[in-house]
Amino acid sequence: MSETLDTSALRLPAGPVDLAAIETDAAPGYSGGKAQGKAALAALEPELADLQERLFAERTAGSPRRILLVLQGMDTSGKGGTLRHTVGLVDPQGVRITSFKAPSEEEAQHDFLWRIRNAVPPAGLIGVFDRSHYEDVTIVKVHRWADDREIERRYDAINAFEQELVEAGTTIVKCMLHVGAEEQKARLQERLDNPEKHWKYNPGDLVERASWPGYQRAYEAALERTNTEAAPWHVIPADKKWYRNLAVGHLLLQALRDLDLQWPAADFDVEAEKQRLAESIVG
Repeated sequence: MSETLDTSALRLPAGPVDLAAIETDAAPGYSGGKAQGKAALAALEPELADLQERLFAERTAGSPRRILLVLQGMDTSGKGGTLRHTVGLVDPQGVRITSFKAPSEEEAQHDFLWRIRNAVPPAGLIGVFDRSHYEDVTIVKVHRWADDREIERRYDAINAFEQELVEAGTTIVKCMLHVGAEEQKARLQERLDNPEKHWKYNPGDLVERASWPGYQRAYEAALERTNTEAAPWHVIPADKKWYRNLAVGHLLLQALRDLDLQWPAADFDVEAEKQRLAESIVG
């Protein structure tokens, strides 16, 4: 039997955040190794797929419930890999993935949450934000594209927005993929060494890497200010790709389990429909 991962080990406690004190190469809450971890992730597929289908089915009965998975992290932390290996375990028809880049001209004319609200998944779906509204309090803070007063306003706006989503039936799973500086360097080197990965390399990544200390401080502040009961943060060591994928898989599975999803009851006479089908004639 595959080892079970204790997701409580990933929950960020309330209070000040020190990312340097959280190992990036660890596997908290899990005692297995790489081979076991990969097998354990694959073993999640049947239940994940079943629960996702139940969530999708519930919407036909008017349920407002949905899941929003928020993936944040430095470049190379593995947001794309998590999407492929973990979110990829469920039916793509029930998933909506939104990747937030630099705001368009239209988006920049609105408050920073305008485009985020437009991307909230509809009822019955698992929505994934590959980067998110947290870019507006991390990269913006690092490059001083907004002053401290505006950043503070945004923390409060994010908390209010997420509380609103939760009250409307959204379960929010926030994951900070915590990669180490040396591991990031190794992954960037791999992209340069392998012609098949040149497309993934962006010279601008080194500009951002030069601001590593500033990003760590920006993430610490954002995590501390937006780590609420309604939408808590989970910090996931991301140097071990297999562990990162398994951890997000368990968090997603736990969120679905906690909904106690049921198949919608038929709104018609089942026995009568069986009889009609038996008596039906084609042509």
